[in-house]
This record gives sequence, C-alpha cells and structure tokens, in this order.
Amino acid sequence: MSEIVNRVAQSKLVTLDLEDYYPEGKRILLDIKDWLYEGFILKEKEFRAQVASHTWEQYQNSYVALTCSTDAIVPGWAYMLVMTRLQPYAKKVVQGTLMDLETILFHSVIENLDVDDFRDKPVIIKGCTNKPVPPNAYLWITAKLQTVAKSVMYGEACSSVPLFKRK
Repeated sequence: MSEIVNRVAQSKLVTLDLEDYYPEGKRILLDIKDWLYEGFILKEKEFRAQVASHTWEQYQNSYVALTCSTDAIVPGWAYMLVMTRLQPYAKKVVQGTLMDLETILFHSVIENLDVDDFRDKPVIIKGCTNKPVPPNAYLWITAKLQTVAKSVMYGEACSSVPLFKRK
C-alpha cells in the first residue's frame, strides 16, 4: 500500500478569501421616503425640519446607504443636505442600496490592496463566503491579481476553476 499524500497541503497554492477583507462595521439603510409628503413630494421646509430633528448619533462608525424607496423625484441637494448631517458620524455614505454600499466599500479595499504577497504564485480566489461580497469584487480582484500572480483560479483547492495562467 502506498501512503496517501495530501497534494493540496503540499502545494504552493495561495488562497485569497475576499471575506478576510470585509470592512467591519454596522450597515444602515437610511430611507428618506418618510420625510416626504405622502412619501412622494419633497417640501423643502418640512424636509429640512425632518433633517434637523433626526437623531444622527445613531450612525456613529456605521456605513450608510442613503435611499428613497418610493418613485419620488428627489433633488440632488436633498441627499447632499442629509450628507452634511451624516458626515461627522458615518464611516462612509453612499446614495443607493446596501449592495451599492458593499460594492463601493470593496472597490476601495481592492484598490488599496497590496498584492505583492501573491507575486509569481498560483492563487485561488475563494468562492464561498458568509459575508456579502459583491460580484464586482471578484472581477476587480481577478484583474489586480492577474498583474502579479503566476496563475489565478476560482473556488477551492480541491475543485478550482482555472481563470488565468501567465505564459
């Protein structure tokens, strides 16, 4: 009988798990529809009163997605006004959905990620995560790794899909 060898454990494969780079912090969806007349009409005086009376401290160290869930036509200045109140508290504010927020957060993470540790190595981008990693993050990390890695794969070491191999 020959000895069973774990070739995965002996390989030089490096696994990159985007979940490891997940920006920690509370995510909040701030929907301004309740600050509009009947959820659809922005009356400046009333809107400003809502903004002034809102408790902004609750957004301390949070990531905020600022949205209006109705089909109201909201002028750009309204979101900008809300931003002036969020700015001292929130880590990051975006106009859009929580997925838009995650996408922007990961874009920043990947843009600033030092990939020198992956230089000339075969890299597997782990596919399964428990945290909300947006689909675009996988595209961006693939493009970034492609500039330094020997090869880029997706999945798990036992069943990876080859994506790129430097010639």
